[in-house]
Amino acid sequence: MNLAKDAHVDLDRDVFMRGLVRELATSLESVVGLEEASGYISLVGQSVGLQINEAYTEAMGLPQLTREQVADVLVDLKQRIEGDFYLISQDEHRIVLGSRSCPFAEKVLGRESMCMMTSNVFGTIAAQNLGYARVELEETIARGANGCRVVVHLEPELDLGDEPGREYFGDAAAVEEESVEAGTGTGG
Repeated sequence: MNLAKDAHVDLDRDVFMRGLVRELATSLESVVGLEEASGYISLVGQSVGLQINEAYTEAMGLPQLTREQVADVLVDLKQRIEGDFYLISQDEHRIVLGSRSCPFAEKVLGRESMCMMTSNVFGTIAAQNLGYARVELEETIARGANGCRVVVHLEPELDLGDEPGREYFGDAAAVEEESVEAGTGTGG
């Protein structure tokens, strides 16, 4: 007798969850369109970003992360979930990250709305710690590139016009309070 447990079926919790997220994105994109689907997924990404930020700041024993620590956390969190992210560069204006693989693996192909998880998690963490972020997804595996290139801009621009990316704003009071305590704020 052939038993299901002996069948070679590519199914485990990870494959199931990636498939579930893909089908959710597919359903949203087909019902409400790419832009609205991206918006819904953004809400989830923001919530996840807040949870991840809290987990890292608590584990590192810090009330707030520096730019260098934010970059380190962004790479580390993606590595932990099997996204092969790495730091390309960083300075006071931006953090540039690359990736050779997506945590959603092949399930992300053709589902750009799923990239909002990365945008929102990165944007939320950066903004919560540094006050502001604009995340630009320059290249994505979802759009058919061999890898991803994500730019996290750290300074607001006066006129964004048609600039790509999504803006994120942190808790300004907390960021200002930390700056004043560190002696870098304007004080009042």
